[in-house]
Amino acid sequence: MNIKLGQLLLSSGIITSKQLEKALEKQNQEGNKLGFHLVDIQAITEDDLNKFLARQQSVESVNIDSLEIDEKTVHLITGEIARRYEVLPIKREGRRLIVAMTDPNNLFAIDDLRFSLGMDIEPRVCASSMIKRALTKYYPDSEALVTLEESQKQNAAGSHSSSADADEEDIIENDEMLVGDEVFESMIVQEDDEAALEEEDLNFEVADSPVVKLVNSLIADAVRRGASDIHFEPFEKYVRVRFRIDGVLHEVMRPSRKYRSAMVSRLKILGGMDIADHHLPQDGRQKILVGDRFVDLRLATLPTLFGEKVEVRLLDRSAVILDLQKLGFEEESLKVFRKGIKRPFGIVLVTGPTGCGKTTTLYSALTELNDIGVNIMTAENPVEFNLKGINQVQMNDDVGLTFANALRAYLRQDPDIIMVGEIRDKETSEIAIRAALTGHLVLSTTHTNDAPSTINRLIDIGTEPFMLSTSLVCIASQRLIRKICTKCKTAVSIPDEAFVDAGIDPARFRGVELFTGTGCSHCNNTGYKGRMGIFEVMAIDDDIRQLIEGDANSIEIEKMALAKGMVNLREAALRKLEAGLTTFDEVLRETIANE
Repeated sequence: MNIKLGQLLLSSGIITSKQLEKALEKQNQEGNKLGFHLVDIQAITEDDLNKFLARQQSVESVNIDSLEIDEKTVHLITGEIARRYEVLPIKREGRRLIVAMTDPNNLFAIDDLRFSLGMDIEPRVCASSMIKRALTKYYPDSEALVTLEESQKQNAAGSHSSSADADEEDIIENDEMLVGDEVFESMIVQEDDEAALEEEDLNFEVADSPVVKLVNSLIADAVRRGASDIHFEPFEKYVRVRFRIDGVLHEVMRPSRKYRSAMVSRLKILGGMDIADHHLPQDGRQKILVGDRFVDLRLATLPTLFGEKVEVRLLDRSAVILDLQKLGFEEESLKVFRKGIKRPFGIVLVTGPTGCGKTTTLYSALTELNDIGVNIMTAENPVEFNLKGINQVQMNDDVGLTFANALRAYLRQDPDIIMVGEIRDKETSEIAIRAALTGHLVLSTTHTNDAPSTINRLIDIGTEPFMLSTSLVCIASQRLIRKICTKCKTAVSIPDEAFVDAGIDPARFRGVELFTGTGCSHCNNTGYKGRMGIFEVMAIDDDIRQLIEGDANSIEIEKMALAKGMVNLREAALRKLEAGLTTFDEVLRETIANE
């Protein structure tokens, strides 16, 4: 366990509370590490500090005052890098380099050294005062250099010179970091709350290597622009970086291929993945703070011809709306869905392709159902957001915690409502049905194109039709369509031929004013800003149950549901078009496959 150094020394009786207070006061005034000031006021010796740092960091310590370091080893690292990270190379053993560091847990520094030197880095902890003396001894010519961190501090204080500005510009230009793109400024702010010490903090002053700054800036810019995903795609001569904004991918930059491996390693470190494994897909996750917004990152790697592709899913908690009323349901569809989720037992399914908002819909339903008198349990892979008052369980196939096994366990936990992340096999389907038939409400998702075809999908995986007909309550299918940007919204005329070609009666839209977005800075020149849901909700009544038991196909089931008043996806989208919320092109893009 990582115990704070001051507390460790105080509890061991090495220093007094007054000495600790004095050192902390000097630290607040002058910066540097606490150990440096404890040595400076002679509260502790450097050897004692090394011993306690090793105990605190769980890393071997080294006394570099007693070492004579080979000059060739020293100059493996430049003076500027050594001073930036307070690190000193002390011994080389083949491809392994042993370094003394004040902070051996600085993964950014270790990663930067590993990829700049092409060597494995093995850290040893050492007192800051020892490191500083050694840097003066072994890098005397570098003392006058202004490091990036120092120039940033001087800039904040308003005391830096024009020559320092030139130095910083040279550092950025010489790195050849980007191809035709600028370096974004840091958008990520360190959190003051003590609870956030356990979370990843993208702090640019500490981790200021070009690649770390580039990756951090990309993540920050993606959050600022409302992106849901970032794709890092390696090609022969460059890395293509694309943001998915409102469901559509946009290329934002092409860094040089020389940064390909370092970028992937930075992302793997963020996700807690194995940076040495390049041959198998990996998954990771992390929580960061961007400005005043918490963002969850889900990272996935995939080996490709030119290196590893990394996909980063951004889950911005502040942007999530968990309110059924605001998701985009048509009035009659919402009434049917709410009636379904308020049944005491049965199965309610939400279906659609990946990324269409199924989890948000289920979370909104759970939020509406959440009550002190109701026991709600979820089985998710992964858990997207923490819902207060709800027992959420993360699935882990590696240890055998699957949806089916979790469901079996839940039935022994006296649940009222169970949410299963996805029904993807016969076993999970049968247990969910059993739970529904024994007095539980089960909410789940499937991957199908529309509500009627969900019946056939479940039968295809081995579910008995009579079990489905007795347990299903309703099925909701959904998509997300882009909303017209309100800043550049402009009236547009659509010819009748376009409606006819799309299978839409042009008479319906005669006299109806339609709109499009011309593109502006507010919407990144796309004409769209934000998305909303379109839904079709199919209630399972006696007539549809008879069709299910009679092995009817999805077309027959759909005809019956439409005859009973179901609003399908195309109709829901056309109503959004009539209301001036979206465009004709967007309606075709999201619903043409459903006709």
